[in-house]
Amino acid sequence: MFQSSTIELSTAALKNNLKFIKKRMKKGVRFCSVVKGNAYGHGIPEFVKMAISLGVDYFAVHSADEAYTIVKNIDKTPDIFIMGAIEGEAIDWAIENNIEFAVFDYQRLDQAIKVANKLNKKAKIHIEIETGMVRTGFELSEVPVVCEIINNNLKYITLQGLFTHFAGAESQANYFRVSKQIENFNIAHQLFKSKNLHPIYHHTSCSAALINYPETQGNMVRIGILQYGFWPNKETHIKYCGEGEKTPNLLKRIIKWKTKVLAVKQINKGNFVGYGTSYLALKNLNLAIIPVGYSHGYSRSLSNIGSVLINGKLAKIVGTINMNSLTVSTNSSKISKGDEVILIGKQHDKSISVNSFSEQSNLLNYELLTRLPLNIPRIIVK
Repeated sequence: MFQSSTIELSTAALKNNLKFIKKRMKKGVRFCSVVKGNAYGHGIPEFVKMAISLGVDYFAVHSADEAYTIVKNIDKTPDIFIMGAIEGEAIDWAIENNIEFAVFDYQRLDQAIKVANKLNKKAKIHIEIETGMVRTGFELSEVPVVCEIINNNLKYITLQGLFTHFAGAESQANYFRVSKQIENFNIAHQLFKSKNLHPIYHHTSCSAALINYPETQGNMVRIGILQYGFWPNKETHIKYCGEGEKTPNLLKRIIKWKTKVLAVKQINKGNFVGYGTSYLALKNLNLAIIPVGYSHGYSRSLSNIGSVLINGKLAKIVGTINMNSLTVSTNSSKISKGDEVILIGKQHDKSISVNSFSEQSNLLNYELLTRLPLNIPRIIVK
């Protein structure tokens, strides 16, 4: 009611994407929906509710606060896995609430054991292995010690999972590096089994790996960008679907971002539009002022490049995008204040995709989506 724009989330699109993903999963593999980064900008509470309505029951987040957002907003808490940041009292909270979390160093492993002992309740942990990402995780040389610690503290620990992160499974350029990671993870998994430690889940597959390295599925996959209707990158899309006008539209975008025309006006040839001198009108123009700017996640780098949809027609941005508004040239005097404006999504037979944003601004799909502010209302539609 009070916001200048809204985001719609399509249940039908998510249903389509989940069907596509699950067709590519092997029998007995569990699906884990990755909702880090505010569900890739779609909104954690709204997206999780929608996913649960379609049968999803397992969610991965980056941090404890994201896990708390799910618990706070969902009546019956699904299974939740914290892949990254969790410290201090958040570990107590996670164990008390049966929240799974990653352990990638001795400090967190020791803390998990101590808190589980204090609470008299097992910690559900996933051990992360550093296989070549060079970020977080135990080195292969540390695995024997980790196994010994776990074996000595099984009354405090449930070994929920063993996992790693691939360093660029979406690109063929990383083939050698990812192949080495797969080899290193398999060595670590065998070491655990040799110590009679059998994690409930062993998982490495993200969206890109599901498509490009289907053999890495283990018995769980962590899927993010695909479920939202986006390919990890153009290369993955081409590799899977081929290139050309008849390329199948296998995924559907869940998100539609829209607003309304704030004001209309005319400008005469020879005048500048907006701040500074970035756009000079070379002819008389009809303009529409749109109440969305870079504070709403609409990148300033799209100034004089990006477009919106009004009445089913593309309207090009003219002038510099402001903090709270942008201006478009409409080439039409029929546009009125209050007309619907599509920033991302479809209107009549035309659409503006997140990919087009990415091509124009050099932003990744992920980057643009996760910049969408928390306070834009997310509305679930059929």
